[in-house]
Amino acid sequence: MDATILAGPGTKARPRRPEAKGDRHNIQSVDRALYLLETIAEAGGEATLSELATRTGLNISTCHHLLATLIQRGFAAKVPGRRLYALGTRIHYLGHTCLQVDLPRRAQRYLEAINRATGETVHLAALQGDAVITLAVREARHAVRVDTGKIGKLEAPHATSIGKAILAWLPEDEMRRILAHGMKRFTDNTITEFPALVESLRIVRRNGYAIDHEEFLPGVICVGAAIRDQAGTVIGAISASTPTMRASEEHVASMRDEIIAATRALSAEFGDPSSQSSTQQTAAN
Repeated sequence: MDATILAGPGTKARPRRPEAKGDRHNIQSVDRALYLLETIAEAGGEATLSELATRTGLNISTCHHLLATLIQRGFAAKVPGRRLYALGTRIHYLGHTCLQVDLPRRAQRYLEAINRATGETVHLAALQGDAVITLAVREARHAVRVDTGKIGKLEAPHATSIGKAILAWLPEDEMRRILAHGMKRFTDNTITEFPALVESLRIVRRNGYAIDHEEFLPGVICVGAAIRDQAGTVIGAISASTPTMRASEEHVASMRDEIIAATRALSAEFGDPSSQSSTQQTAAN
């Protein structure tokens, strides 16, 4: 016999969701499982079994069976050492993937603005699995322009500003996985030793942007900065590239400022708290 938990002090049951009456395609178990995930999220990301039963109005046995399936699929997880259920890593993966799918659309106007302001080639990239992928390119408006690669896998994340802008915020084991095929030398300035790269990425974190000083292509300087989501996780980066013939101190500074402003504004759109406060402060000034 299934037990039913009554709402206790301080615990509010969620409003009953509308029944999908008359829809022969509605699967009750799927509907309830999704409702459980929503309830865990609304409870702050974790909850006990009895709390979930109370909030959803489902009985404990039903909740337990649904959670067992969600855990098996990675959509929920048991918190070690505590009688709590939390959202699983699969939820974070899907959310991250969803953001990346939306990233090129949202970034388009920022890429165009940087391209107009600097006249230089602009790239958008994101981390997908163990690879940095170029998602979009805006070509320079000058007759002499930089050709730093097209859409697709970035072969030199260690030697490009857009790659370093992403790598800088990753754990070292994840950096090593991305660079598992080695750190190829492209120019005399390319960093090819992992400890030296880690040190250079420390500077990237301190400055908030990355610079490629002819590390990938001779005669090319690039500036890149990261894009973050609501959790502060890096979901991509934007860079601008210029030939050294136009790389005056003022021009590179202008590229840097445009890149930082765009990535902060785009991060704010994705809910990054630090970027939202920075953008509001800039607007107030």
